[in-house]
Amino acid sequence: MRVLIVGSGGREHAIALAVARSPRVDKIYCAPGNAGIASVAECVPIGAMEFDALAAFAKEHAVDLTIIGMDDPLVGGIVDRFEAEGLRVFGPRKNAAVLEGSKAFSKDLMKKYGIPTAAYESFTSPEEALAYLETARMPIVLKADGLALGKGVLICNTLEEAKAGVREIMQDKKFGSAGNTMVVEEFLTGREVSVLSFVDGKTIRIMSSAQDHKRAKDGDQGPNTGGMGNFSPSPFYTEEIDRYCREHIYQATVDAMAAEGRPFTGVIFFGLMLTAEGPKVLEYNARFGDPEAQVVLPRMENDIIDVMEACVDGRLDEIDLRFRDNAAVCVVLASDGYPVSYEKGFPISGLERFEGKDDYFCYHAGTKFDEQGRIVTNGGRVLGVTALGRDLREARAKAYEATGWVDFANKYMRTDIGRAIEEA
Repeated sequence: MRVLIVGSGGREHAIALAVARSPRVDKIYCAPGNAGIASVAECVPIGAMEFDALAAFAKEHAVDLTIIGMDDPLVGGIVDRFEAEGLRVFGPRKNAAVLEGSKAFSKDLMKKYGIPTAAYESFTSPEEALAYLETARMPIVLKADGLALGKGVLICNTLEEAKAGVREIMQDKKFGSAGNTMVVEEFLTGREVSVLSFVDGKTIRIMSSAQDHKRAKDGDQGPNTGGMGNFSPSPFYTEEIDRYCREHIYQATVDAMAAEGRPFTGVIFFGLMLTAEGPKVLEYNARFGDPEAQVVLPRMENDIIDVMEACVDGRLDEIDLRFRDNAAVCVVLASDGYPVSYEKGFPISGLERFEGKDDYFCYHAGTKFDEQGRIVTNGGRVLGVTALGRDLREARAKAYEATGWVDFANKYMRTDIGRAIEEA
């Protein structure tokens, strides 16, 4: 079969490699793709938001299944556009992708259906938000309502910081129209865990847990990023926590969306905080996480095409989702200065060291070919260096060893990804 993947980052590279392992697939396209994805797919120069051009390409090239990797096209309604053309597509429709597209919607949904989450208030007026903050307990969390590349969350320790955050989000529009509405949320403490799931509108199948590192600097310092590294499984996500979440969060979310007339098909990402009072939902995403996909998908035993088609066809209950009893750690190699400002266009060396290995992966996030055919940096997050191991300690040691195999000017990484493993 022929598969089209929409997106250009490390997540899409991980999806492409998983799809390439399927014996059912003989041709992969990726729009627009990147220099790493080009090793397993034919990259086509169509942007992720060019819905008409993408649908026309899928028709012209007899694509059997299109996989939407990115949040923007999902929230924008690309699945609806493809379905209107009679094309098979994996991902939620626009009215379901709002689960990620609007934090105010998702918080209201959780309140209505009793899904555990932090206490919150939503505001469309900066004056009202500022007045509320005068009586709020610090620290507090401010969230731009819409999509903000994983960066629209501010943790404020003082009232002064919170007031500055309101100006940044709602008045200065640092995150554009995503800040037209703002959610002010109770600050939760505990371990953060990410859990991905496949959903077919009514049935949910849980993938292996993972744990992200969002801050730019060691020790969880610096600004929020799209993710500086990840590991899977999380040793803090116990069987007891899993049972609680399956009963009170996972299926409850799927049922709530169906009850609202917004049946969800695709991947739901549950961002959880393991608090002293029990697990609570921090956020939902309507697609694979990045870099969660880089540590979860290499551990999945199933043929990803079988699982995705079961979701599309509403027969996910037939799938026994299985993961290997091993571990994975991903360390992101970024451009120094990310996420604020950074330079691009530096040649990358050493990528050949990963070829032919089945326990090391180098996922391309921000790369491209230059005029001379060299692979160069083309973003803030450049590569996701991932290793598999028998356990988390071995995977972590191997991943950090492999970060030394590749080099580029301006290379930067956190040195403490997975350090929490030592505390487990």
